[in-house]
Amino acid sequence: MRLTVAQALVRFLGNQWTERDGVERRLIQGCLGIFGHGNVAGIGQALAAQGAGTRSELPYYLVRNEQAMVHTAAAYAKQTARLSTFACTSSIGPGATNMVTGAALATINRLPVLLLPGDIFATRAASPVLQELEDPRSYDVSVNDCFKPVSRYWDRINRPEQLPSALLAAMRVLTDPAETGAVTLALPQDVQAEAYDWPPELFERRVWHIPRPVPEPAALARAVAAIRESRRPLIVAGGGVRYSEAWERLREFAERYGVPVGETQAGKGALPYDHPCAVGGIGHTGTAAANALAREADLVIGIGTRYSDFTTASRTLFNPEARFVNVNVAAFDAAKHSGIALVADARAALEALDDALAGAWRADEEWTARAARLAAEWQAEVDRAYGGDALCQAVVLGVVNEIALQTGGVVLNAAGSMPGDLHRLWRTREPGGYHLEYGYSCMGYEIAGGIGVKLAQPEREVFVLVGDGSYLMMGQEIATAVQEGVKLVIVIVDNQGFASIGNLSESVGGRRLGTAYRARGASGELDGRRLPVDLAANAASLGADVIRASDPGALRAALTKAVEAERTTVVYVETVPGWVPDSGAWWDVPVAEVGVPEIRERYEQAKREQLPYVRPSEGGTAG
Repeated sequence: MRLTVAQALVRFLGNQWTERDGVERRLIQGCLGIFGHGNVAGIGQALAAQGAGTRSELPYYLVRNEQAMVHTAAAYAKQTARLSTFACTSSIGPGATNMVTGAALATINRLPVLLLPGDIFATRAASPVLQELEDPRSYDVSVNDCFKPVSRYWDRINRPEQLPSALLAAMRVLTDPAETGAVTLALPQDVQAEAYDWPPELFERRVWHIPRPVPEPAALARAVAAIRESRRPLIVAGGGVRYSEAWERLREFAERYGVPVGETQAGKGALPYDHPCAVGGIGHTGTAAANALAREADLVIGIGTRYSDFTTASRTLFNPEARFVNVNVAAFDAAKHSGIALVADARAALEALDDALAGAWRADEEWTARAARLAAEWQAEVDRAYGGDALCQAVVLGVVNEIALQTGGVVLNAAGSMPGDLHRLWRTREPGGYHLEYGYSCMGYEIAGGIGVKLAQPEREVFVLVGDGSYLMMGQEIATAVQEGVKLVIVIVDNQGFASIGNLSESVGGRRLGTAYRARGASGELDGRRLPVDLAANAASLGADVIRASDPGALRAALTKAVEAERTTVVYVETVPGWVPDSGAWWDVPVAEVGVPEIRERYEQAKREQLPYVRPSEGGTAG
């Protein structure tokens, strides 16, 4: 079959499927892209030739920013438990490098996305061409080499014959639960347009089985022994619970054995917030309930967590004598903290642990009861934070949370102070109702990510919470949502700057430099008048309906109207400072050794509490 490289690529991608537990779905749901000279005659022509409507095998979606389209693909992959994603294409040059941030986000969060940047001429016939980076060390280097450290698989297709093996390798990584992330295939613009006689087998329907690895028996026996010896166990539920869709197994395990469950940002929603075993978020942005238990637990059962510094409170949170059992599909993460490594799918591991324990063990009754008391006390604090009259951020979240619970909606956020407040305060009852990008905490993810979530679950209301800083970085994707008829409820929270970093800056002696949106004053400092920026008017100019809300009652009414609407609606609020209950957990942000002695002294005191979490080996990754 004679086709160009780009035509063959498009036809191949339209025939890739995943299967898990007997359910099949398309692996590549479509292609998000912006065309330039580096891809318009190749991938652009191929998409146009096959028909790029939503009923095509590889539908095409026009976006406004290359970074944003990778965020949309990553959010879609997360909301579909990594069983499906999008391809993203750009021209060579700034279009390609714009995608590098999105690639980093996807790889850090272990989310599959396929990146197809155009590249310089493989023949070098006209070198240097427009947007070519001339590296004196080698003519084989282009800006696409920037993708190498942020991709799980990277290749450059310099000859048509290389395409089949590269595509199969790319699909392998996209569908590997342990190794997935960004996959980059750099496509020289001349090679994209080159014709070749392809074997018909390349374009046949191909189904990629997503495995559920089971624990190795010896490792399982060690984990079971450690659990039986425990009296005060604590589960840390991470993103692996979500991607394995292990919610029901986790609930059954926690109930049967009386084990409290704390949740990471990626794992939040693993249990309904009002479940008797749920103690809320854990770590620096977590709840006082979960963190108090973490300091006393004699066993930490990590399920699908990579133990980030926020989860461990920069390694100051867990009981120094605690043992770790780490369930993770990735051996790299399972081996952390010298724990007993159960390299397995989260659902499969919970089933194996339950079968081995056979109901013959249970956590101390007082421990289980204490966890429930602490969780109830925390929920009373949430009520206090949500119940104010002033339109501070916590009250805004409380009103949005109320409407989201009524509708079974999804909340989405990524950066600023809101992720911490959401992790502490947000209440969700349904799986997938909490969607935070906090591996990279990328400003600008929110609206683009909201599109991905809505494309994945069109039946659910998607509540995008975005601060003024993030909105100004990538608010233009509202136009994409309007174009595609993707209905979002977007809440713009305007606090006139980077309030989260402002607080952090003040706490480390930075005097809030560069964190407020103010003009230069007479002194030459950024302390003059507030900027006359109207974010609500900007959102309206991009095609959204806009409602302004100035108090909690008006916000509730605005959100109700937005839910009832059939198109993207922006609710704009200006917030005032307010109170949020503290997690009682630390985060390591270095403080200057000179100039701020009192702050530095407090920092050094906290550093003395850090632990390496290094214990004698209890099994390693091999068993």
